[in-house]
Amino acid sequence: MAADDISVQHVPHVPPVSVNGNSLVQSDERTPLLRNQNENDVSAEESPLINNDEEQIIIVEEVKGFKLWLILFTCWIGVFLGAIDSTIIATLSAPISSEFRSLSLLSWLATAYFISNAACQPISGRLTDIFGRGPGLVFSNIFFALGNLICGLAQDQSGMIFGRVVAGIGGGGLMSISTFLGTDLVPLRNRGVIQGIGNICYGAGAMLGGVFGGIVNDNSSWGWRLAFLIQVPLVLVSACLVAYLVRIPPKVSEKSYLARIDFTGVLSLIVFLVLLLLGLNAGGNLVPWIHPLPLTTLPLSLVAFVAFILWESRAKQPIIPVRLLLDRTVFTACMTNLLGMMVNMMALFYVPLYMQSRGSSSTDSGVVILFAPIGISICSIGSGLIMRKTGRYGIFAVLLQVASVVILTTLDEDSPGWHLMIAFLLLGSGQGGMLTITLLACLAAVDHSHQAVVTSATYAFRSVGGTVGVTIASTIYQNVLKTELWGRFGDLPGAAEEIHRIRDDLDELKHLPDGWYDGVIASFMEAFRSVWLTMLGLVLLELVCISLMKQHKLHSTLSRSERE
Repeated sequence: MAADDISVQHVPHVPPVSVNGNSLVQSDERTPLLRNQNENDVSAEESPLINNDEEQIIIVEEVKGFKLWLILFTCWIGVFLGAIDSTIIATLSAPISSEFRSLSLLSWLATAYFISNAACQPISGRLTDIFGRGPGLVFSNIFFALGNLICGLAQDQSGMIFGRVVAGIGGGGLMSISTFLGTDLVPLRNRGVIQGIGNICYGAGAMLGGVFGGIVNDNSSWGWRLAFLIQVPLVLVSACLVAYLVRIPPKVSEKSYLARIDFTGVLSLIVFLVLLLLGLNAGGNLVPWIHPLPLTTLPLSLVAFVAFILWESRAKQPIIPVRLLLDRTVFTACMTNLLGMMVNMMALFYVPLYMQSRGSSSTDSGVVILFAPIGISICSIGSGLIMRKTGRYGIFAVLLQVASVVILTTLDEDSPGWHLMIAFLLLGSGQGGMLTITLLACLAAVDHSHQAVVTSATYAFRSVGGTVGVTIASTIYQNVLKTELWGRFGDLPGAAEEIHRIRDDLDELKHLPDGWYDGVIASFMEAFRSVWLTMLGLVLLELVCISLMKQHKLHSTLSRSERE
């Protein structure tokens, strides 16, 4: 089959239209998108125009076999490299900052990528509905390659940060649009398996990012620059394959492309996410919470959010239809993503800190964390297979996360390492299953025309959840640790200076004054226990949310026909 030899079917978004004499009806949860999947095969050029603001949805004929896997594999190259880029800074930030002689660059290297990545994911659904998945993926690949090229050739810290922003824009599109494409080509009944494989690609990339960066930096005369430059040709090859293979027609409308873009919605959503994530990442990390940066950005983000909700509730063609969140399944699935990512990011940041406070090395912490991607791989595919077999989605994944957090709440200074390995295996298993299950639940709950935008919404909730989780954990940890240390040692001479050093540098545990060690370790354990208990409360809320999702039919055809 040629790359563009895909039969398409047109489904009206609103009132019925006639295609070759056959009436097609507006679909909902009770009405199939097409009366007969084989009656209305026409080319995109033959589609009837529709009036005013209405758009016509085009459903491609299901692609199977080698061509389907080739298209998906091409997309997963970008997912894998985007995941690598999100964690590659873990081992490269120190040599990069040393070369540019700027320790302040350390935090911005990760923050710049993360914020631009998170800001672009939610708007990619609507934009690729208008311009097409193929052009969207090509654009994302080119931006990702350009960003890495800028980083690899950067001569100062401003150029480096700019490169990370550009790469983040491309990386956000690579992640989200690949998910949309899978939904366009694969029926919901089989969609879980495909999403599971995509999750494995992301998990493998995120797991290998730091290792890859360290190996390249240590064994190349080009140092850390090669770690960025080596990705450029791979991404460009992926862009060429996408341009040739992906032929998913966009929605059809009489209006021009630009007239269909909700610029106010795009701007308000980006401003909200950038201000929120910048404030949360900066507060307590780059600057104190009382610094003007978080004190300004966080209130302004609330203003932008209110403006976004008010505008989108009235917009004719919104970026993310706010009314979708009023659906019980969509809302609870999004909240499950928010809470689940909070829990996972809190564990990812504070379990290694717990281990290092007991004297473990960074390598030991890395070995423990490796059990999470193993769990993600198993349960991402496993949950997809279960849904394909039964046609139903359940809450079992979150139960695994609950079990993981319960193990964490039992930890003390003498807990064996294998407890943590089991905890991370369960945590990764729960995360992999949860992400697959909630995505399928959202897709099954909405009309075909909203599949991309509802997927974008879940990505937005994930991004915000990860940042909020780390922020909450940091606040609890620092406040409890400070209170415990002052309660035990506040009356001793020089306590203020010593407590400050202990809170800022774990190496200080090796140089404590006589008689301090047991009390300091007990203080650390109390601080970590407070984080674990907070995680327990969040994961129980997550369990409540996922249990409230309604069961919707996982159709076996792209048309969601009743005759399957």
